[in-house]
Amino acid sequence: MTRGGVTWLGLWINAGLATGKIVSGVVFGSQIILADGLHSLSDLVTDVMVLAGLHVSGKPADDTHQYGHLRITTLVAVFVGVSLFIAAVWIAWSAIATLHEPHGTIRAAVPLAVALVSVPLKELLYRLTRVVGERERDASLVANAWHHRTDAFTSIAAAAGLTGVLVGGPAWAFLDHVVAVVLAAFLAVVAVRIIRESLEELIDSAPPAEVMTRIDDCIARTPGVRAHHAMRARKLGGRIAVDVHVLVDPAMSVRSGHAIAKAVEARVVECGCDVLEVVVHVEPDEPGQRQEP
Repeated sequence: MTRGGVTWLGLWINAGLATGKIVSGVVFGSQIILADGLHSLSDLVTDVMVLAGLHVSGKPADDTHQYGHLRITTLVAVFVGVSLFIAAVWIAWSAIATLHEPHGTIRAAVPLAVALVSVPLKELLYRLTRVVGERERDASLVANAWHHRTDAFTSIAAAAGLTGVLVGGPAWAFLDHVVAVVLAAFLAVVAVRIIRESLEELIDSAPPAEVMTRIDDCIARTPGVRAHHAMRARKLGGRIAVDVHVLVDPAMSVRSGHAIAKAVEARVVECGCDVLEVVVHVEPDEPGQRQEP
């Protein structure tokens, strides 16, 4: 499944679930399922943002964006992470603030059925979207996958509260609040991780040390490379961009030096570090030219 395909699938499922939850909440007097429906409605906003990001990030480089548009997906991931964190805070605050409020008369059977239907659908969306996002190294899709799982979790909390109302009456409705707070804390942790990783990419943070060491070894073992220095790497659209200066025999031809540079590029791309591009600067290995890597 493509990135756009899985996002469109999520959009239509979210539209159906949001409509069903909101209508059942109004008709059957369930504030729990109504709140869950509003959360599903918020997922529609993130789906639209992800689709817009995919459309822009897929455009080729141009005069104003000469390195392409890949970081649009990273920016969208920040937006989704922030919206996920806000949703988690809202869920926890609502659960705590309404803990002692009477719930009134709720006809819980139909809202409970809607909540239970929502759980497997949103979990399926989470798994599909995460698989595609990790395969394509798209941070916005991975973040949106977690947004799908938040809806599954809030539906579980809604189902717990509605089951309590259905079985034990309003006195058992506190289960909805307790479960909601626990799940909201978990979701807040996930949101912070998404935001942190995306912001690290936006400020050109280097990959982990073990990745840098692996790339360094690949360059050093390339035939014709006597030494190398000034190696730098950064994350770009969920992948890695590298540039490095390599020292070669000063007596060799430009053609031979170019061949060595192409060999370095190929080795780094194939080293298993998910490298997107490599820029190699060829320099003659002369006295005083070598520097510390």
